[in-house]
Amino acid sequence: MQAFDIRNQFALYRNKVILVVVIALAPSLAQAQFFKWARQNNPNYDERLISYGFMIGLHTTAYQVTYADQFVTTPFDTVHSVMAEFSPGFSLGFLVNFRVSEFIDLRLMPKAGFYTHKLRYNYTDETFNLQYIETAHVEFPILVKYKSMRRGNVRMYMIGGVTPGFEISGKNDIQTTSASLDIRKNNIQLEGGIGFDFYFPLFKFSQEIRFARGISNMLGSDPSIYRDPLKRLNTNTIAVYFVFQ
Repeated sequence: MQAFDIRNQFALYRNKVILVVVIALAPSLAQAQFFKWARQNNPNYDERLISYGFMIGLHTTAYQVTYADQFVTTPFDTVHSVMAEFSPGFSLGFLVNFRVSEFIDLRLMPKAGFYTHKLRYNYTDETFNLQYIETAHVEFPILVKYKSMRRGNVRMYMIGGVTPGFEISGKNDIQTTSASLDIRKNNIQLEGGIGFDFYFPLFKFSQEIRFARGISNMLGSDPSIYRDPLKRLNTNTIAVYFVFQ
């Protein structure tokens, strides 16, 4: 039997991930250079103590699997591996931005996130069972935004913080209670990323990419043939956000 480590999986696809990040940020870098010497729109926009907005997010997410000691015991010797696969999703939310200083903001971004997680159970007879766990969460990111100096109508920033989340609905594709994977309803994630602010005459548009790592064990306590080989499930998410203020 073979233990699955998501870091090895990431190593296999890291070139693709780097390419996606470069493609996502390339338009921002090009626009940053174009706007460098442009006449400033809304030159006093960032002096507001409180500003509001809304956001749209696109993400891909997967569990990180940690095996239990039972995985190597006789009852599970037909289970070759349990592998997590990345799946797309989206989120919608609002923004409240508090100006702390010239270069630091505090952001509250309550949002609804829609997630699909896949677990592939591979067996020694070369068969497999693909499980889908679909959930909708209400999340409350609390983020600190560290901004660079504004250049024309562009400003770069770094952002990070913590995001507690609470499930409001969820299901998986296993219909019988004797064969269900119990998933916890609450999660806490640590987030970090980079982005660009673009200033227009009537609004500010921000584009950012964030990486989120769940620190809560999402694996529930109810025993089953799908739960028992596992010790922990942690979430890993890569997201691109489009923010309008």
